[in-house]
Order: sequence, then C-alpha cells, then structure tokens
Amino acid sequence: MTDSHTADAHSQRGLDLLAAGSPARAAQAFRAAIAADPAHVEAHHGLIRALRDAGQVNQAVGAAMALTVLTPGDPLAHTALSIALKQAGHIEQAEAAAARARILEWKQQLESPPGEESLL
Repeated sequence: MTDSHTADAHSQRGLDLLAAGSPARAAQAFRAAIAADPAHVEAHHGLIRALRDAGQVNQAVGAAMALTVLTPGDPLAHTALSIALKQAGHIEQAEAAAARARILEWKQQLESPPGEESLL
C-alpha cells in the first residue's frame, strides 16, 4: 500500500533540504518518500539530484537506472541517467542515455495530437 500524502511530505522536506545545502539529509528524505510511495517520480528525481550533489555519483547512477525502469518512456528519466553517468565518468553510456532521451522526446512530439503545441 502506498501513502502519497506521506511521500509528498517527505519529498517536500527533501527539496527544502536540497535548497538549504544539505544533500545527504535530502537523500534520506527522498528515500523515505520512495519507501512511502515507490512510484513517486518526483522523489526519485530528487534522490538522484541529492546523491549527485552529495558526491555519491555511483549511487546516483543506480537511482537513475531505477527511475528509467519505473518510467521507461520518460525522457527526463533518461536525461537524469545521462547526467549521472557523465558525472561518474561513463561518457559513452551517458551519450547513449542522452540519445535515448532525445528519441523519446521526438516520439512524444510525433504522438501529440495535431495542433497541440509541445512543451518539449
């Protein structure tokens, strides 16, 4: 059972901690949000950012990979993976993840109803 209200509260705390310059504590808050609601996409993105900011780039890569599994069609998830991989020094894999993100963005644009402006 998921608790989206609790997840939202932990995620907001994580954002506040990131803004305050406490990425390690923010990562704990984002992990608590994910524990409350494993599908809380914003908490996953926050965790990736907090881990990167804390210098835990290998953990950030793992968190980003988990997000791409959770949301395989989301270009932002693949972009987050690309950034984490690049920061970890895995340039070739980072470029592949960035290419995947671009392909997913194009696919979304092609699938948009005619006349609808894309925000991408």
